[in-house]
Amino acid sequence: MKVKALKIYAGPKAFQHIQKNGLRPEHIGVIPGAAGGPKGLILGPLDRFIFGEWLPQSDQPVDLVGASIGAWRLATACLNDSVQSLKKLEHDYIHQHYDLKPGHKRPSAKQVSDAFGASLQIFYGSRIEEVLNHPRYRLHVVTSHGKHLLNREHRLWTPLGYAVAYLTNLASRPAMGVWLERVVFSAAHAKLPFGTQDFATQHLALTAHNFMPAIQASCSIPFVLKAVHDIPNAPTGAYWDGGITDYHLHLNYQTTSTSPIVLYPHFQKAVVPGWLDKALKWRHAASPFLDNMVLLAPNPEWVKSLPNGKLPDRSDFVTYGHDLTARVKVWSDAVSASRQLADEFALWLDQPDLALLEQL
Repeated sequence: MKVKALKIYAGPKAFQHIQKNGLRPEHIGVIPGAAGGPKGLILGPLDRFIFGEWLPQSDQPVDLVGASIGAWRLATACLNDSVQSLKKLEHDYIHQHYDLKPGHKRPSAKQVSDAFGASLQIFYGSRIEEVLNHPRYRLHVVTSHGKHLLNREHRLWTPLGYAVAYLTNLASRPAMGVWLERVVFSAAHAKLPFGTQDFATQHLALTAHNFMPAIQASCSIPFVLKAVHDIPNAPTGAYWDGGITDYHLHLNYQTTSTSPIVLYPHFQKAVVPGWLDKALKWRHAASPFLDNMVLLAPNPEWVKSLPNGKLPDRSDFVTYGHDLTARVKVWSDAVSASRQLADEFALWLDQPDLALLEQL
């Protein structure tokens, strides 16, 4: 018997809504997009179904909240030809390659940043206004802004700053706001679709002038890419991956009565608050912040059927090294298999089976 690929999890309010009303595209108020690097590739077919086939059956505004690859995915969903553009993003991400210096297992942070910045210019080019002025989708790009030791990238102060931030976060997640604050860039003067009492936050306008550096900053993993400094129309200093402060966007979502659902295509059940919380399992449980959430994630048993028995991840760059062909095949095969996720979600939407809904 073929293993089911998709797990559907619902918060208590989302479950009650589906029990009474089913799940229709007009019920969706917010869609988050998590950090997670290559893991996000597994969501490509779901993204194309949601943005290309399902959501177009409605016309309400939808807030798209993204960090890192999630910001890149959701910005791409705002382009006029979203399905083809999402396919291009998938292709470009799978085929990225860096020439390694002899004896090196990884490219330098500057090499990766330069290449990524160039790819963003090619990818969005003159199409930024399509993203910023989408008639329905309001994009919110999450970044992490360094303070004190982390305000400028430095070969000594940055590692020390992150060590101190880790220890501070261990004691209290809100206290980490002393070292790293959440800075969200929003298109079209949109209000944030979540509360900000949980963590130090600044909310700024996403414009044509700062779009590229904001997207690049949101994807700039510390020590893997260089920080982006002094984003236009934003506080000075270093900006890093939005996943540092908000790894899986465990936010206090606020929706409307007519579009109350937060629909979250994700690569796992746990919604981990920050990157520094990955090892802190007690922070991985759902909270009331997620009560209105419907989370779509791959079945862990199905994941075992993928190449290497896992989702694509950044360790594959080291595993396959110079063998681009082998990595491209492994990632492409995983993405092809993930079409099953989209197919199963489409079937479930036609006949919502409450027995298949699991508690988030």
